Amino acid sequence: MSRHQCPGCGFVFDEKIADPLNGYPAGTRWTALPETYSCPDCSVRDKPDFVKLDDE
Repeated sequence: MSRHQCPGCGFVFDEKIADPLNGYPAGTRWTALPETYSCPDCSVRDKPDFVKLDDE
């Protein structure tokens, strides 16, 4: 499972948790998100801006 962090606010998209409030249930792969996915916390950064963290 991978994790990606928003460089603006620090939100971490963890595939184990994903983003259920925005329609992405637990287990959703990062690669399955659209390129237009934006940070649910700050709404400033889009998917291409996120930084990949070490896999767990």
